[in-house]
Amino acid sequence: MMKQALKNKVRIETHLAHAGTHWDDRIGSVSMPVYQTSTFRHSALGQSTGFDYSRSGNPNRQVLEELMAAFEGGARGLAFSSGMAAIDCLMRIFKPGDELIVSEDPYGGTFRLFEKVYRPLGIEAIYVDTSKREAVASAITKRTRAVFIESPTNPLQRIADIPAICELAGDKGIRCIVDNTFLTPYFQRPLELGADIALYSATKYLSGHNDVLLGFIITKEKDLGEELYFYQNAVGAVPGPWDCWLTLRGIKTLPLRMKRQEENAGKIAAWLTTHKRVRKVYYPGLKEHPGHELLGRQSKGFGAMISFEVDDLEIVSRVLSHVTVFLFAESLGGVESLITYPAVQTHADIDRPIRERIGINDRLLRLSVGIEDVDDLIDDLARALE
Repeated sequence: MMKQALKNKVRIETHLAHAGTHWDDRIGSVSMPVYQTSTFRHSALGQSTGFDYSRSGNPNRQVLEELMAAFEGGARGLAFSSGMAAIDCLMRIFKPGDELIVSEDPYGGTFRLFEKVYRPLGIEAIYVDTSKREAVASAITKRTRAVFIESPTNPLQRIADIPAICELAGDKGIRCIVDNTFLTPYFQRPLELGADIALYSATKYLSGHNDVLLGFIITKEKDLGEELYFYQNAVGAVPGPWDCWLTLRGIKTLPLRMKRQEENAGKIAAWLTTHKRVRKVYYPGLKEHPGHELLGRQSKGFGAMISFEVDDLEIVSRVLSHVTVFLFAESLGGVESLITYPAVQTHADIDRPIRERIGINDRLLRLSVGIEDVDDLIDDLARALE
């Protein structure tokens, strides 16, 4: 982010707050202008401003991509029209016969892409519990080309030992990919932990306001970033300048939002553990969570996603129809708190026997905790559960 970078080295909160503020040196606009254009005029043959056509590059996208690369500590950042478009681009570096070891409880859209699009093309996903290093090690074969980790997983909040798995992958000559959507680079930085690629649905916490679809790939190595840029440009699943501008604006307040959302989530999770109708709570910020200590070592926060299992199926519909502060909706990471029913929403594409085996049963609810007053959120859940 050379053109608009601050001259002095500053902490990440300051860096994010000033994203784009130094871009417009001509008139000094503090808010970066939106370059709502599909093409760019050349002054003469062989002369270019560095921008030709917005599928290949746009100032708003460039600033956002460079900001994310610097935020993550990577060599190249690439923005896409959605998180799924980012994963789809990533899959193009593999070929028929390749295998990927994948967290066994991934986001349902990721599962659908692997099973319905890429398995028929000969690229096979092998699902294991990536919170167990030995399970990953046992699954590696001569055909394995990458380990694809969600950590924490969606929705069961399993925590992978990212440095250990990356070391294992490196020893075998395979890539390690981490979907870090739940924690963002503010709480956890996969590339610093040894990963080759970090993935994000920026629709979630990075933009933070439930008004954008956008995804990211950040690579540790420049050459891999250039290879992925070829596919990004060739296929064209890129975000428009307005979506990039909105995401850039959202990232400015990411540290504030993440801190408040995590604080609220910790209080709600603790309250849920005491409720008589709640059988189990999945939140890594709880000391009794099996991944609590591990996540405490490899991140500086536990996030704001909670899943919990009620003791009776009949309670589910009652809760979903009676919450008023929580919104019954898919997605996560915005300032508004959402409640989701994974079995019929985010993870419906996973066959029921598999869902039940790994713990995504019909009594499981998922919360994305926002920035509201935490007492209002707890009161809302209490009324719905009672």
